[in-house]
Amino acid sequence: MGSEITTEVSKEKLMQDLRVVVADAEELLRATAGQAGEKVAAARERIQENLAAAKMRLVDAEHAVMDKAKQAASATDDYVHENPWKAVGIAAGVGLVVGMLISRGR
Repeated sequence: MGSEITTEVSKEKLMQDLRVVVADAEELLRATAGQAGEKVAAARERIQENLAAAKMRLVDAEHAVMDKAKQAASATDDYVHENPWKAVGIAAGVGLVVGMLISRGR
């Protein structure tokens, strides 16, 4: 379970980083719009193609993360409905541990 959380955090960080790269690439394309030359035109075309592909992958990744979050929420909801007293006991235990940790820190 801990590695799943780390993986989800890593995916979200990767998506955030990819959003920044996409925004920077779009800004670069706007800034070089007036530049002429065959090499510049070819580079701009490659960047635009790669940018479009990156945007599609980003949307797909965001949908995958949202689906995983919905599945986790659904599984948690199902568990709590099937095992209400067990869920209450777990919540109470976690609350007790957190309370002890907070009181020890003071």
